[in-house]
Amino acid sequence: MKQLTATELETLLNEGKKLNIIDVREVDEVAAGKIPGAVNIPLGLVEFRMHELDKSKEYIMVCRSGARSGRATQFLESYGFDVINMSGGLLAWEGKIE
Repeated sequence: MKQLTATELETLLNEGKKLNIIDVREVDEVAAGKIPGAVNIPLGLVEFRMHELDKSKEYIMVCRSGARSGRATQFLESYGFDVINMSGGLLAWEGKIE
């Protein structure tokens, strides 16, 4: 499983990179704040919404601590998606929140 740190993700965003970030936390968790531009697909819905994703794109999976996003990363990898888990989750995130 490919991983990157919260600091590495923040650097990519600050460089203006166009990234596809998926936040797999629950809706009420995301309401408290998320990484700018992240799309919320709760972990329990990933299987039912993966048809919305494009296998030609790379996705960065995010959650609170990195555990749920790790499960989502492994699941989507098993279906041929190009995914990266942000290790440490939002607990490690020091960047902007929207």
